[in-house]
Amino acid sequence: MRVLALDLGEKRIGVAVSDELMMTAQGLCVINSRGTEKDLAEIDKLVHDHQITLVVIGLPRNMDGSYGEMASKVRGIGDRLQERIPGIPVEYWDERLTTAVAQRMLIGADISRAKRRRVVDKVAAVVILQGYLDRRANRLQAAPE
Repeated sequence: MRVLALDLGEKRIGVAVSDELMMTAQGLCVINSRGTEKDLAEIDKLVHDHQITLVVIGLPRNMDGSYGEMASKVRGIGDRLQERIPGIPVEYWDERLTTAVAQRMLIGADISRAKRRRVVDKVAAVVILQGYLDRRANRLQAAPE
């Protein structure tokens, strides 16, 4: 099983993919948004090229836990993606502060500001996916036998 994670933004979409054991997340690419239909076609291609069995989309929430306008847009895109890839589940993951975490990681790694701008969305997708994978692993360990 492989999982694809998306960090959907207005201009760019960060993409990460899990290993086959669903233990680690790796950054895959950044899609420069060219409109919803073209973006969905590119995501659909990634799903098939990488034999993805689950898509996780970062869902933006306000700090108080409420959902804003961007969350509605993300859910709409998720619904349209689900229509394009029937049989492959689409789930959502709370993405609060993922971009800030990604920025701090890149600054800590002494990545230049120009390069950070190019890769921060991909790193944010990695943060989303790794959080999802870790939570899943913890649930599996805690499950009674």
